[in-house]
Amino acid sequence: MHRVEHVMGFPVSLRIDDERFDERGAETADAVFAWLREVDARFSPFKADSEVSRLDRDEIARSDVSADLDEVLGLCEEYRLATGGAFDVRLPGRGLDPCAVVKGWSVQRAAELLKAAGAQRFVLNAGGDVVASGGPWRVGVRHPEHADKVCTVAELTDGAIATSARYERGDHIIDGRTGRPATGLLSLSVVASSLTVADTVATAAFAMGADGVEWAASREGCEVFAVDAERRVLRTQGFPVAGVETRAA
Repeated sequence: MHRVEHVMGFPVSLRIDDERFDERGAETADAVFAWLREVDARFSPFKADSEVSRLDRDEIARSDVSADLDEVLGLCEEYRLATGGAFDVRLPGRGLDPCAVVKGWSVQRAAELLKAAGAQRFVLNAGGDVVASGGPWRVGVRHPEHADKVCTVAELTDGAIATSARYERGDHIIDGRTGRPATGLLSLSVVASSLTVADTVATAAFAMGADGVEWAASREGCEVFAVDAERRVLRTQGFPVAGVETRAA
């Protein structure tokens, strides 16, 4: 089965290639997209009645937030400290915006719903960030300057890949240390065991600029593919390239 819906501001596609799962596929897909819509309602900083917005306006205390939001905020703080402040969801002059963590965290939760329901072979693609199970699956990484080309293809069996770049939303990733758009990289992709890790590490590393490549590569279980501002390709030895040759960093 294959389903696509627009949720949280981007297209989310679910493909399940598991004949044994056909009877329950539609019901489980319903649960996946219902969860993602719930996340959008609860955690979007662009919705005035969301839990995130209410916390930002001090209408609820930090100690009174839901267990889910507490987990997300804990991850936000973990990565703020790990990057020396480059990754920060509370930038001066801006409201609380944990979207950089919420996206990967929520889609990984959706993948866990699929597995709990018995799905073994599937791919869940949320705006280009992917969780895959029962592969091999081949995932193209868009070229940072040419929308009709890929710069590499990753092969995933059970895991996730996320990319941070400037090509979709311009200079939207801010270096929290300077308050200015992050520079030094055109795109950075991370492969990890979960999209929670892959997506947050990719965003945090991009915020760090050129130094973020080495930082991301040092994170446990992370493999990295990056294109820097000089258009050099950098990748870790373990990045699962499928069919596209690049030189290793």
